[in-house]
Amino acid sequence: MSVPDGTNRGIRISDADRQRAAERLHNALAEGRITLTELEERLGVVYSARYEADLLPPLADLPGGPPAVAAGGLTVPAEKPLVLRTGMGPLRRAGSWVVPSRLRLQSAMGSAVLDFCDTAVPHAVVEIELDLGAGSARILVPDDATADADGVVAAMGRVRCSVPSSPRHGVPHFRVFGRTGMGSVTVRRRYRFAGYRF
Repeated sequence: MSVPDGTNRGIRISDADRQRAAERLHNALAEGRITLTELEERLGVVYSARYEADLLPPLADLPGGPPAVAAGGLTVPAEKPLVLRTGMGPLRRAGSWVVPSRLRLQSAMGSAVLDFCDTAVPHAVVEIELDLGAGSARILVPDDATADADGVVAAMGRVRCSVPSSPRHGVPHFRVFGRTGMGSVTVRRRYRFAGYRF
């Protein structure tokens, strides 16, 4: 369950971050999701964790998404997520729209576009949880934004992120996680060509 040395494991975590992860594991044991042996094994990983990415493996198959870690001193969203759903049809959010700090996107076979380029992003961190079947998701972020899509687990689909993943103060940071079956996930800035942006 360890992350190899030399990889980008994100920011260093605090004792409070480890404690929150441990509480989730104890809850999972109480709910019957994991055994006592699994709890002991995963707690060992949690208490020895030094970086944000170290906390992902022991929690990856439990509900609730990745652990909420304060990224570079940024405030982690605490509100309930706005849920966007589509079956087979397209879904698009673009232009000027109200951006919550947490979103959950669910798509069976439809394509979804979340465009944050032409609207105000009032949050330091925006969390986007994906639950995709054969549907695809394209997430367009502002030019100065950062994004981390390492928390997306793909079965047969493809995940691409062309945006710097390390958060920086003063610019929005997008944390994308969840799962995709056969659908693709793309996180990028807008392309520019002949004066057009798309």
